[in-house]
Amino acid sequence: MNYRIRKGDFVQVTKGKDTGKKGRVIKVFPKERKILVEGVNFVHKHTRPKAVDKQGGIIQMEKPISYSNVMFFCMKCSKPTRLGVKILQDGTKTRYCKRCNEIVEVK
Repeated sequence: MNYRIRKGDFVQVTKGKDTGKKGRVIKVFPKERKILVEGVNFVHKHTRPKAVDKQGGIIQMEKPISYSNVMFFCMKCSKPTRLGVKILQDGTKTRYCKRCNEIVEVK
């Protein structure tokens, strides 16, 4: 599967409880078709006391969200946009913003 959103991309959530939030992609799960976005989709997890961490309780953590619920956020045109793929003169593939035709570089 060739997904255009990759680790390190800046995305905006378009659906769900966190609609409108922006964040950087931390990890990609291609088989599950999900991505983990920084600062998005926080859930509370109840943990029992264990030998490792003696105290149990409620911890807050981020959970992955579906690819279809986010869009790439272009920094140049400051809008969520779709990505295209171009083949350059030297034969390498690059991604570009379909709104402003700016080449996207992963940071």
